[in-house]
Amino acid sequence: MTNRARHLAQQQFGPRAVDYLHSDVHARGGSLARLVALVEPQPGWRVLDVATGAGHAAKAFAGEAALVVASDITHEMLVVARQHLQAEVSAPVAVCQHDAAHLPYPTASFDLVVCRIAAHHFPSPGDFIQEAARVLKPGGWLALADNVVSGEPKVAQYVNTFEKLRDPSHQWAYSLDDWETFFFSAGLTVTHREDFEKEMDFDAWAARMGVEGDDYTRLRVLLEQAPRAPREWLQPQRIGRRLGFRLREGILIGRKDG
Repeated sequence: MTNRARHLAQQQFGPRAVDYLHSDVHARGGSLARLVALVEPQPGWRVLDVATGAGHAAKAFAGEAALVVASDITHEMLVVARQHLQAEVSAPVAVCQHDAAHLPYPTASFDLVVCRIAAHHFPSPGDFIQEAARVLKPGGWLALADNVVSGEPKVAQYVNTFEKLRDPSHQWAYSLDDWETFFFSAGLTVTHREDFEKEMDFDAWAARMGVEGDDYTRLRVLLEQAPRAPREWLQPQRIGRRLGFRLREGILIGRKDG
């Protein structure tokens, strides 16, 4: 990760670490239990949770594995994650601060690498997948869940512009086909892929990143006045005074051969 990207991520997420602890999307979103169900972690496993945020995925796997390492690039996030995990989990959990594209672990260290709702912040997602594959044991698993976009370039560009206005540390949300290519290039065999819609409350979504003033107005205009194709993807709708819309989240499970 470049110094600028690292600074943006730490600047955006450091002051809002506690907000992510209580965020419904992160704490109770549909992909959390789904990842555990799909992977079926075993009691002796060593698990690495990359970009753990407030530690929700690490918590979900901690009860099933021998050791979980919760990692993040933002110190404040790791402070919140450590407190959260110490209060909620009795199994061994370690925390480690590092970049997702440079994992400071020996080759073949983990049975599972998991990354949930974070990879759209990575400047080099292909490097992350390569590193994840490197630290996996032969037969190990990579479980990824992240916001995904249409394979149509104009729609993908519009949705990513919308996301980046809300959060400057947003790099790019990819399609499931893009992610499958990253997995293939790293020597991982995709064993499962799926995606699903998740309903978002615009005001809560904007407030989580501190969007206000002119940026709030521009963000709302981008949503409510979106052209036809991006509008079909985002599906903005008013329910009383509330403005809602939809994002899509994808899940990919890959296995390291060997």
